[in-house]
Amino acid sequence: MALKKIEPKNIKRLLIRSTNWIGDAIMTTPTIRAIRKGFPNARISILLKPWVAPVFEHSPHVDNLIIYDGDGRHKGNFGKLRLARDLRKYGFDAAILLQNAFEAALIAFLSGIPVRIGYNRDARQLLLTHAISCTNEIKKEHQTKYYLNILNGIGMDAGDRDLYLRLSRQDRLRAEKILMKQGISGDFKWVGINPGATFGPAKQWPIDRYARMADLILDHTNARVIVFGGPQDRRLGKDISRKMRHRPIDLSGRTTLGEAMALIERCALFITNDSGLMHVAAALDVPLIAIFGSTNSTTTGPLSSNSRVVQVPMDCSPCLKPECPGGHLNCMDQISVDMIFDVVKEIL
Repeated sequence: MALKKIEPKNIKRLLIRSTNWIGDAIMTTPTIRAIRKGFPNARISILLKPWVAPVFEHSPHVDNLIIYDGDGRHKGNFGKLRLARDLRKYGFDAAILLQNAFEAALIAFLSGIPVRIGYNRDARQLLLTHAISCTNEIKKEHQTKYYLNILNGIGMDAGDRDLYLRLSRQDRLRAEKILMKQGISGDFKWVGINPGATFGPAKQWPIDRYARMADLILDHTNARVIVFGGPQDRRLGKDISRKMRHRPIDLSGRTTLGEAMALIERCALFITNDSGLMHVAAALDVPLIAIFGSTNSTTTGPLSSNSRVVQVPMDCSPCLKPECPGGHLNCMDQISVDMIFDVVKEIL
């Protein structure tokens, strides 16, 4: 059955439901750019979790950020009802749901938004007015194409897949102050390493190898090494620093996301696991080495011509499991320090 045609000129107020994780959010930026182009007269708001907000805070493709405060005002079932009531006040004409969850469709339905567009997965088809078929073929594509396919499903031009990330002058200035405080001048090259990753240890290259590789970089180049990570990665940063012969600059858990993005922008090289900051580096076209283990580099790899993926194929990969079923990091164990450092030498 063909979906009812949407007339962009009739959509004056449009809501986008963002994905919940930084990397996923960055992979939606081509879709959000295409939405802006497809609905040029609409005021576009984006509903998102607070930690994702910096990705869109300075984007010219959205007009308004609405925070989904899942730990406060919108916590629990009553909080979701409160969020739906909050959204009703905006009088949205349509919602495009980039998040796949049942909850996203339920909140849009309870908000009284007349046109609700999204994939027909997670038992939410009856809550959508325009349910886009989520085929096995599209699930095998890169996530950027996966999100753009939602627009194809309603007959819109999806445009290109180039990532988009705009940083603020304030974050760049704060990043400069952080570097000055660490004694780094503009004469230095610096290499960022990002040893953390959400969703479990199967995505993380062993920290002793990160430490040995960072020491090799400091032994053989004039670069400085900066350790990146969120608040949950402070322990990782300390452990890597202790294992190294040379002292890195450990900023894990000590920057905002905006500051981290501005610091990554200035890196001569960024070495990372499959993570949100990997997609930040890809969007900023920073030279990038992405270390993959349990996850699928075809669907979630860095979308950048300036990136190199290092992965050793195994019969069980990609398993997409948070921990290796064998109790150790088989696929990550196959990636040696020398393998990564050979790529480092090519880039630097």
